[in-house]
Amino acid sequence: MSETDLKQTVLVPINAITVVNPRVRNQKVFEEIKANIAELGLKRPITVAIRETTDGSEPNYELVCGQGRMEAFKALGQSEIPAIVINASSEDCLVMSLVENLARRQHHSLDLLRDIQRLKESGYSERDIAAKTQLSVKYVQGVIKLLEGQEHRLLRAVESGKIPVSVAVDIADADDVGVQTVLRQAYEKKLLRGGRLLRAKRLVEARQKHGKGQATSDARSRKSLSVESLLKTYENDVEKKKMLLRKAHATRSEMLFLLQSLKTLMADENFVTLLRAEGLASLPKTIADRLSHPEGVPT
Repeated sequence: MSETDLKQTVLVPINAITVVNPRVRNQKVFEEIKANIAELGLKRPITVAIRETTDGSEPNYELVCGQGRMEAFKALGQSEIPAIVINASSEDCLVMSLVENLARRQHHSLDLLRDIQRLKESGYSERDIAAKTQLSVKYVQGVIKLLEGQEHRLLRAVESGKIPVSVAVDIADADDVGVQTVLRQAYEKKLLRGGRLLRAKRLVEARQKHGKGQATSDARSRKSLSVESLLKTYENDVEKKKMLLRKAHATRSEMLFLLQSLKTLMADENFVTLLRAEGLASLPKTIADRLSHPEGVPT
């Protein structure tokens, strides 16, 4: 990485800044950042790298760190933001942004996967990535193996929060027998419990039966598909419940009909005489109670 040249804080036009490593931020967290800046002001300037233009016009900038602060500033109606301007290449900016994001905040698992992949693609060794991210070399090696192994099914499960990234790496590294041990250990460590454990078992079965899965390039398509799938599941569940209700009503009607028929027969002296002749002078208490209160048939 080239040596950076730190300069004093200056006001930079927000519209002139390009985000090289964009993040999707939790809306609640974003609102907290915005409220804090509105009340107390910007405590720490963002960092940008200058990009001089060839025609002599005002320079452009690439964001190194501070996306949340910049977006909050813009949402508050500001057109400029205090920034520390450095000299760094686009590649250096990307790496600096990745390292900063990895080092200072709690990650969504997929963000962690992508950042490690991009550092690897930028030419960093697994030991370099581990040192910069404060992760173990073994962990980084496992994540890269998951990515390079094209474990798309596991990656989608990590992205959707069905399984932790550490469990996904262990599953990818295990054979069909060993994967059961992985699931058991994940349960014992409380990484997979209840519904998550059941989903993980189904995922493993699908992976064993159908393979690693296909890559999906468009995240919005995946989200749309998930919404459609959820809606379809809901509709199917509603239809099943309606069917159960129809069956319950039909069964109740049949029971009422049978009880009414039996009550009519019991009022027939000839039928009662026939029962006595067969040694059936009385009815079981449960049936007798129902005949006395036919409306008590459970719904």
